[in-house]
Amino acid sequence: MGQDNLKTNTILIDVIPQRMTPKQSLERLVELEELTNTYGGIVVVKKYQRRLHPHPKTFIGPGKVEELAVEGPAVGAKLLIINDRLKPRQMYELGERLGKVGMHVWDRMDLILKIFGKHANNAEAKLEIELASISHMGPRIYGMGMELSRQGGGIGTLGQGETNTEIMKRHLKERERTVKEKLKTYQTTRNLQRANRTRKGLKTVAIVGYTNAGKTTLLNALTGRKEYAANELFATLDTRVGSLYLPNKHSTVLVSDTIGFIRDLPPELIQAFASTLSEAVHADLLLHVVDASDKNAKKHMEVVEDVLGKIGADKIPRIVVWNKADRLKRRLAASKLSVSAATGAGIPELVDRIERTV
Repeated sequence: MGQDNLKTNTILIDVIPQRMTPKQSLERLVELEELTNTYGGIVVVKKYQRRLHPHPKTFIGPGKVEELAVEGPAVGAKLLIINDRLKPRQMYELGERLGKVGMHVWDRMDLILKIFGKHANNAEAKLEIELASISHMGPRIYGMGMELSRQGGGIGTLGQGETNTEIMKRHLKERERTVKEKLKTYQTTRNLQRANRTRKGLKTVAIVGYTNAGKTTLLNALTGRKEYAANELFATLDTRVGSLYLPNKHSTVLVSDTIGFIRDLPPELIQAFASTLSEAVHADLLLHVVDASDKNAKKHMEVVEDVLGKIGADKIPRIVVWNKADRLKRRLAASKLSVSAATGAGIPELVDRIERTV
């Protein structure tokens, strides 16, 4: 969909287990709405549906599909986003049924990839997103080929469907190989830079955290850089590096920013961003930034810890930094290191802690 510059009326739907509370269900939809807003969509309807299991053909069930086919045009919706990952057959069925009333269908992975693509500002990030997109689209193309085969009205139609699918699959495999080769050159450069830093005795600090916790703003506050920092999800995709002077040690450490983590971050993205995330894997210290004003801070911390485990960075020493303290009505407990990267409050204390840790 070429809608990057348009505000698209969007319907969000989530399928939830029976035991999930209404509050938890709404929280999931709120995050999906924030993602949608980041992309540029306007949410006109939000709803969730309780099911023991997703429907095998349509995920949300045929009754709900028919309901949306009526409701979508009535509210001017051109896009339906489902807060989960759909199988190729489910995506095909929904696309066929809702496409007739002018609605496109995305799953959660589609939305995240669209946002990543929108915020990719350098060649490496664009390649990493393309690699994740290929991994995501491959199974769908296979599934589409199966559907075309089933629906072929005659020998010519069937053969053509299979041929087109094979061509697409071969093209994707070749493109995947090319992208991986290009990404290797970036990783090689990164490894050489890391080895050079090690020879010089330079320590490295990586900033990690849930998306929109204020990582880039903290990087700017610590290093004096002027990187773009927006109040939106996934504003940063590439790795930014700045230097931080430690006055007591009369030495400098390098501080790097990383992409934000999010609930159910797809494995393809973790794998595709391996080069960028390697800054965190090989750091001497992690700054785990938490949005102190976020009511879901604890859950988001757990998500970050889970992703750190998946990339092999869970054993690296870390400092938990409670950011956006200026938004709080009450002060945090003395045991928590609180800062406001936006105003500079608490930054000297954080620098002192870094100095005593690395």
